[in-house]
Amino acid sequence: MVHIAVFASGAGTNARKILTYFEGSPEVQIGLIVTNRKDALVLRTAEEKGIPALLLDRSSFYDSKTILGVLGKHSIDLIVLAGFLWLIPAYLVKNYNRRIVNIHPALLPKHGGKGMYGHHVHEAVLEEGDKESGITIHLIDEHYDRGQILFQAKCPVEANDTPETLAQRVQQLEHLYYAQIIEQYIKEGNASALFKNQLS
Repeated sequence: MVHIAVFASGAGTNARKILTYFEGSPEVQIGLIVTNRKDALVLRTAEEKGIPALLLDRSSFYDSKTILGVLGKHSIDLIVLAGFLWLIPAYLVKNYNRRIVNIHPALLPKHGGKGMYGHHVHEAVLEEGDKESGITIHLIDEHYDRGQILFQAKCPVEANDTPETLAQRVQQLEHLYYAQIIEQYIKEGNASALFKNQLS
């Protein structure tokens, strides 16, 4: 059994899709929901699903390593970022090497980096006149949006698109592919012992 912690900062639509996808799975369990906002809707999802939740404090997240103890308590093997906006600190990247996955609403390496999230990304795509956008699912390193790419899916940018209409099209790809790619990565990781006896 691989135990996942889902980190989210907002509405948590991707988080909800992931939870639903793995519900009842004999191989994967969502063991923890983590957020940095007390008003994040993902907390309601955690309560509905009976999943433990953790509200992060910025100073403890960056200035101490207490979250490692919480992740260890819940036997977390893989961290999935689903709209989590804080940069993951180096100690967490090191302890969960190749075991932190993120989704970005554009085709990296374009339109990535600090401040490139949500509508900012879609506005940049439209301003640059890109003919296509999409999603990138990638591993996390110590920089925003620069880890190894696992998967990309594309969608057209229409002539009359607004950031809102483009966001809807991109979100459809997120909901369609994210959980599937996580499952695929877990299967590959189990085959290579990535998720076996890796807890720090």
